[in-house]
Amino acid sequence: MGVVADIERRLSELRCHEEVDGEPELRTSTMTHLVWCPPKWRPKARATLAGLLERHPARTIFLIPERGGRAAIDASAELKDFELPGLSREVFSEVIELRLRGDAARHPGSIVLPLLVSDLPVFCRWRGEPAWDSSELAEMTGVADRLVIDSSEWRGVPSSYRRLEELFQRVAVSDIAFSRTLPWRRRLAELWPAIGRIERLRVEGPRADAELVAGWLRSRLRRDVGLTRRRAETITAMWVDGEPVEPPNEQSSPSDLLSAELE
Repeated sequence: MGVVADIERRLSELRCHEEVDGEPELRTSTMTHLVWCPPKWRPKARATLAGLLERHPARTIFLIPERGGRAAIDASAELKDFELPGLSREVFSEVIELRLRGDAARHPGSIVLPLLVSDLPVFCRWRGEPAWDSSELAEMTGVADRLVIDSSEWRGVPSSYRRLEELFQRVAVSDIAFSRTLPWRRRLAELWPAIGRIERLRVEGPRADAELVAGWLRSRLRRDVGLTRRRAETITAMWVDGEPVEPPNEQSSPSDLLSAELE
């Protein structure tokens, strides 16, 4: 495929340009990191990546679907350099951006397969709620070893969790929204054994986070627990049967949360 050859040639040129000391620079990729990223999610996805590179040197491939028009692929490639502790040389990660126009957006699997780094795991961060029956989702879950989502980006919660469950036999799945609730779940666990008598949980936070905490409690206690919620961008407060829960001290950035899933 011409676009693949163009990308590899561009990356090779960039690496040669950086070899100012006459020695090849290190490409220490630990994975291929795919990012399915509709245009409205691109700024957040790029900001999250900026906090990941030093922790997870990788070949990152942004797949940006743009509906309509004739089938076409616009590609760009860049190197991101950083120094690792104890090394006197720079290490480079590769960042590839593919804009998939028209019908090209429907078949991303065949586009990314030749770009995967051989013998390394493939993670796919899917931004927004997937089109559950789409060829795009089927192909990307066929390529990836792990699918990383954030259900707080979805409108269909909690009903969409049933569709997510259908993927479990095809690919390992991580939900950043569930990981984000870990400090609060620890706080609730510290209330044992009193928490075992809870009747109603009240959460100030995103719907996905609230539903996941309530679902976790129900699964641990093996009975129903009522849930009420007040909207907020992040979980800012919880109450157990009207009694406030002490807020955790831990705070994680979007980069921290994705980094934990890539571990």
